[in-house]
Amino acid sequence: MSDKHIWFQLSRTRVGKYTDYYIWHDCTHEDGTTIPPNNWLSVYGNSSWHFDEVRNQCYFHQFKKEQPDLNFRNPDVQEEIKEIIQFWLAKGVDGFSFDAVKFLLEATHLRDEIQINKTQNPDTVTHYSELYHDFTTTQVGMHNIVQGFRQIMDQYSREPGRYRFMGTEAYAESIDRTMLYYGLPFIQEADFPFNNYLTMLDTLSGNSVYEVITSWMENMPEGKWPNWMIGGPDSSRLTSRLGNAYVNMMNMLLFTLPGTPITYYGEEIGMGDILASNLNESYDINTLLSKSPMQWDNSSNAGFSEANHTWLPISSDYHTVNVEVQKTQPRSALKLYQELSLLHANELILNRGWFCHLRNDSHCVVYTRELDGIDKVFIVVLNFGESTLLNLQEMISDLPVRLRITLSTNSTYKGSEVDTSGIYLNKGEGLILQHNTKNLLHHRTAFRDRCFVSNRACYSSVLDILYTLC
Repeated sequence: MSDKHIWFQLSRTRVGKYTDYYIWHDCTHEDGTTIPPNNWLSVYGNSSWHFDEVRNQCYFHQFKKEQPDLNFRNPDVQEEIKEIIQFWLAKGVDGFSFDAVKFLLEATHLRDEIQINKTQNPDTVTHYSELYHDFTTTQVGMHNIVQGFRQIMDQYSREPGRYRFMGTEAYAESIDRTMLYYGLPFIQEADFPFNNYLTMLDTLSGNSVYEVITSWMENMPEGKWPNWMIGGPDSSRLTSRLGNAYVNMMNMLLFTLPGTPITYYGEEIGMGDILASNLNESYDINTLLSKSPMQWDNSSNAGFSEANHTWLPISSDYHTVNVEVQKTQPRSALKLYQELSLLHANELILNRGWFCHLRNDSHCVVYTRELDGIDKVFIVVLNFGESTLLNLQEMISDLPVRLRITLSTNSTYKGSEVDTSGIYLNKGEGLILQHNTKNLLHHRTAFRDRCFVSNRACYSSVLDILYTLC
């Protein structure tokens, strides 16, 4: 919420019900220095309290001072937000993503938050990471508010064929807290909280990637639906974080895991961060590096805008890393991304089937995707480490000697065959192999604890069939 909004202007002058639309508290302000009510800090550093000369009080802001926090403990505020949601649903939007929901409420008391380093001089505690945020995030009652949003979505989902989706963002939460955003057994909340755990990996290995996969799948409540992201606005871009070698393989991972793949714009062409030295902003620069304009072509402003300049600069590589160039390159990241997207859309196995883990180590992760009633299995082999040789026959006993490559991060291999007793993979290389069989892994005792499927996929373990209607 902006400090220019009419609600804030009315609140700072104490007009009627708007008086308590924000969190105001008395504070001392002398000789240009504000002594805040407590030690609570903004996400961007320094006190989260800002003195307002009009109201002669401090208001609370979890982010920038130009973004005062609404008082969600005020029923009038909740009603206002619900009316806004209803307005857009009535317009026909398909749903909402609610960002930073863990910040909706703060404690009603003003006790100081506990320092990470108890020996640190309290006057020097200015960085968000120097405090435990037990009083300003994930407060009791926050989930009730989000569940109220869900109820509105459900009301508008009664129209035939118009399901209204709801996602929540809960960045930097533990896995058990993140899962709470799915709701409770009889109380629906988000369709899914956004899964950004892959974006938090600064180094890759088969082990670390598999740990992220299983952490989500094993903790996800029964009957819920997973999702995956490899990039987002709050993290460094994939190529800047991990290198160009992993772009194709991470997109292959994204489209072959069970659930919904989510792409942050630019990841399909391997865009990187812009340089901090090119920015002239008072905003926290580290939050801006992955938000540069989409690179469509090599014209002015990368085809993003016809203005003289854009708010954030264009990345210096836009002449070669853009959509138009990659459309003409048979081995481009964009071409593979389009093929992966098409395969995911057309193969029920990939968007609804079982995930069965075969192996992971410091280099590789190997898994299958399969579905009852379809005598076809996809085997996905991804190498995050140095060059390695894999023997798939050691993992699946009845595997044929040769299998066809459905898709590869190296397009020259597409449609060819590999020897399953010795598959050589370079760093950052991935393969999707096709295997025709009726003997699916999730029926085998040895794989019972290594296979996952979501009930949202309309699968009945009792009837052993896939529903035709969800």
